Amino acid sequence: MGTGLQPVELGFFVSLATCGSLSGAARELGISTAAVSKRLSQMEARLGVPLVNRTTRRMSLTPDGDVLFEHARRIMGEIADLDELLGASKGQPKGQLRVNATLGFGRLHVAPAISQYVLRYPEVDVQLQLSVKPPPLTDDAFDVCIRFGKPAGARVIAKKLASNRRLMCASPKYLATRGAPAIPADLAHHNCICIRQGDEAYGTWRLHRDRDDGPGDIVKVGGNLATNDGEIAVNWALDGHGILMRAEWDIARYLDSGRLVQVLPQYRTPDADIYAIYPQHQHQSARVRTLVAFLSQAFEGIVPA
Repeated sequence: MGTGLQPVELGFFVSLATCGSLSGAARELGISTAAVSKRLSQMEARLGVPLVNRTTRRMSLTPDGDVLFEHARRIMGEIADLDELLGASKGQPKGQLRVNATLGFGRLHVAPAISQYVLRYPEVDVQLQLSVKPPPLTDDAFDVCIRFGKPAGARVIAKKLASNRRLMCASPKYLATRGAPAIPADLAHHNCICIRQGDEAYGTWRLHRDRDDGPGDIVKVGGNLATNDGEIAVNWALDGHGILMRAEWDIARYLDSGRLVQVLPQYRTPDADIYAIYPQHQHQSARVRTLVAFLSQAFEGIVPA
């Protein structure tokens, strides 16, 4: 048996590090946990350094393991890109594609679109992770992140997929009881449903009168209900608990049906356009390019014109 790192082990170690546990890697690779442990031990023995700190419940990479993971992931990506380039005439992207999206939008729109994408491109292996807080743009854990709003000053490519607004709304039941606010300052006297998500200022709403590009009105709002889950917040608004600010993609159907009514329609809030964010070195990747184009087409019409 040879010494040193074997090429086939790069993919194995990337899967192991990405899954975060021996059992998780076993499920993904379709082998037993004992087999994963044995292969890892053989790698460490040949390299002469520990790669993983093992515990009964979790595992973490050692400094040498971090170095191996970083380089192995890059090498595997370059191999997949090379395979795509050599097979460019076939027009079929191949390899692994790691995608991140927010919980609500990810469930309702990104996941169904990816389901159709892999039917068209079956040689792409998509790993979709949904999270409340978007990962840092400097984090190389994902190939594509679906986010709201264009990032500022980041060394990434931001491709706009769809236009999207944030709207204020409430149920007819709530407005019949409490009345509708006439100006932004009135919101301070209403029960407002707040959402704790990402790095946005909590309980602070910025409103602009149409065609006003100035600083706008900043209103501190509050109420007896708050959550980090947008779906829960929408349901609370439907139940008549208060005024909600939410992205149009999530409430358009309720506005159309009359279950929610727009509040202060003469004012607008900061845009929440939908973007695909990916590292600059991914701009030639057929996997990224085809996914972004596919999502752009899939998201047409999710926000009414």
